[in-house]
Amino acid sequence: MSSSAETLDRVVQDIAAEMADRADRGAVATYIPELAGVDPGAFGLVVIDADGHVAAAGDCDTPFSIQSVSKVFTLTLALGMVGDRLWRRVGREPSGTPFNSIVQLEREQGIPRNPFINAGAIAVTDLILSGHKPREALGEILRFLQFLAEDSSIFIDEAVAASEQRTGFRNSALAYYMKSFGVLDNPVDFTLGVYFHHCAIAMSCRQLAMAGRFLAHNGRNPSTGLSVVNAERARRINAVMLTCGHYDGSGEFAYRVGLPGKSGVGGGIMAVAPGKASIAVWSPGLDAAGNSHLGRIALESLTRRMGWSIFGA
Repeated sequence: MSSSAETLDRVVQDIAAEMADRADRGAVATYIPELAGVDPGAFGLVVIDADGHVAAAGDCDTPFSIQSVSKVFTLTLALGMVGDRLWRRVGREPSGTPFNSIVQLEREQGIPRNPFINAGAIAVTDLILSGHKPREALGEILRFLQFLAEDSSIFIDEAVAASEQRTGFRNSALAYYMKSFGVLDNPVDFTLGVYFHHCAIAMSCRQLAMAGRFLAHNGRNPSTGLSVVNAERARRINAVMLTCGHYDGSGEFAYRVGLPGKSGVGGGIMAVAPGKASIAVWSPGLDAAGNSHLGRIALESLTRRMGWSIFGA
């Protein structure tokens, strides 16, 4: 094992031990009933470096609901289908409002501010659904994640999906509002069904870090050398993750962590250190903006110790 791999292993283990001792763990999401019962004491961290070395600690193989982290992969798929035409329906600017806000849609004629807030992700899902049956579109999303992670065991947690459908009134409002402006093409129930189900995909930190590798390596899967997206598209997806990946906490995340990343209310964060590593962290307790509280703290510690901030060590 190289000295850099040994250093990475030590840093990851140290961070996990530090997080285990912390009392400030945030609060688990309760508006999705299935997420309310998740153990707030859970913590996992996986880092996969450019040589394929995996540094893992804590609950790194426990599947959790990735929620909005799935939006990175649906954005990648939709760009592959329609290219830059996607940006006619969804913007690329930070929202500055909560992830489920409807206020901005009214001001901006139904065009969501970016693909990572709920309205934007629903619009992206609608594009993927066009020309498919809902089950086919969902299967394509799931197979894409299984392909990226090289793991066919990744699954959709049907209990979480059903829980979201029962309580997703705000998302229904967002979708119908966009439909009134002609932003959505498909029946709202179909689009929402696919959206709720891809947010309910369950993955472990190890699987999620594997799936994110192409964004850390110019669009290529480093284990095969094959291109998932071209280098320019990988850079652009990373740019949107940096500016919009943590809702109205995106500026704080960029300031403290300094990496492109995407969070989900299941407590997961996927982040990439371009050219260096793909990272996944999970801690279910959230901060006020809906991002993993300890996840962000752990990533800040990781980038500081490894010198990985894109803004300089």
